[in-house]
Amino acid sequence: MGFLVSSSSTSRRPMPLLFILFLLCLATVSECAAADYKTLVYKGCSKQPLVDPSGVYSQALSALFGSLVSQSTKAKFFQTTSGSGQTTITGLFQCRGDLSNSDCYNCVSGLPILSDKLCSRAIAARVQLYGCYLLYEVAGFAQVSGMEMLYKTCGGTNVAGSGFEERRDTAFSVLENGVVSGHGFYTTSYQSMSVLAQCEGDVGDSDCGECIKNAVQRAQVECGSSISGQIYLHKCFISYNYYTNGAPLRSSSSPGSSSSSSSSSQGYSSSAPGSGQNTGKMVAIIIGGSVGVGFLVIFLLCARNSMKKHDDF
Repeated sequence: MGFLVSSSSTSRRPMPLLFILFLLCLATVSECAAADYKTLVYKGCSKQPLVDPSGVYSQALSALFGSLVSQSTKAKFFQTTSGSGQTTITGLFQCRGDLSNSDCYNCVSGLPILSDKLCSRAIAARVQLYGCYLLYEVAGFAQVSGMEMLYKTCGGTNVAGSGFEERRDTAFSVLENGVVSGHGFYTTSYQSMSVLAQCEGDVGDSDCGECIKNAVQRAQVECGSSISGQIYLHKCFISYNYYTNGAPLRSSSSPGSSSSSSSSSQGYSSSAPGSGQNTGKMVAIIIGGSVGVGFLVIFLLCARNSMKKHDDF
């Protein structure tokens, strides 16, 4: 009986350490995953600066940003105007359809500062993160077609043959139908393909379907047999990933691509960040390192318990 008490007492000691290690692992991975939707995809800045000696435009823009951020606590899409006459500024934000209200706010709240930092208060700007984007235009700025391609990125790995194109195209077909029935947002997994599509909030179902169809055609031509890609048109975007070990339960809009390009039109100059695609790799490294440390701790504790039992005999 004495041995049983001693063994039970000894086996209980490591539990707090293992539990703390487990919580630390979860917290680290959770933090990385949560930060992913705030990763910069691309920026589009007007080539024309905002000339504002009297500060009228700056006041209107600040009021616009304040209105957009406040609305992001309760809506996934909101469009409004600020100022009057020639100083009128139109702006909007949109969050990805699967973000919660709190995540939407966290995503949008950082966009005004980021927009000012990246575009230096141009007369028009668009900043796209993985989970949301913000757009503003001063009155008189040349309008862009809804089908205009703003940005694309294609994965650096190709998987030509092996039925990949057929799986991809079938998944795209499901996506085209799903985004219409989903009224502007749809994501699903199909035979190792994870796909996502979203249209701007003021686009009707029919026009949304046409926009996504156009984006799909661009992906087929521009990305070919790449295992992942993102196509951003002015009024919609699509994202897809092919997983050789099977698609995850929930798709992601970040394909982890290594080959990308941008498109400029109507006075916009678009570009992408240099290191916005490494979040997935960082999470994998953290998980792998945490698991390795966990196994090492468990091994040492088991060895210690074994030696303790030997001494008790």
